Amino acid sequence: MIIVLMGVMGSGKTTIGAILAYLMGVPFIDADDHHPAANKLKMQAGNPLNDEDRKPWLEALNGLMQEWFLSGSGGVLACSALKERYRDILRTGLPAGTVHFVLLETAKELLVNRLAQRQHEYMNPDLLTSQLEALEPPKDALVVLNNRPPDEIARDILQQMI
Repeated sequence: MIIVLMGVMGSGKTTIGAILAYLMGVPFIDADDHHPAANKLKMQAGNPLNDEDRKPWLEALNGLMQEWFLSGSGGVLACSALKERYRDILRTGLPAGTVHFVLLETAKELLVNRLAQRQHEYMNPDLLTSQLEALEPPKDALVVLNNRPPDEIARDILQQMI
């Protein structure tokens, strides 16, 4: 099983994803770690990525997910996956039912507070508005409200997935 924990910046993808992967005994990847330098510089300057910026990054993530599938390990990927076409790229070449999307929903006020308290190498908090505007809620995802401790949310996701 491959789980893509998705949502806007500050929604808890990395924190919850790492716990979820640990509970499942599978690898964890934070998609932010795989952005090319040009994307990082663009976001650091407060400029949102466009589809052309994201496509090679999403294709690389799809390759990592295909490696998980071929090895039989499964895994958890923390990735914004904001648009349906991005999710289509992520699941390209993987059998139906292999990739499961989990959308972490978080109140905007909480997102703003979290972003004000964290330091990120290149994710400029000013990008939150553009991410909220770009988010196309998936029709086929488990939707989880992130309003509890991360370990509780990870356990809840795991229970609903198995």
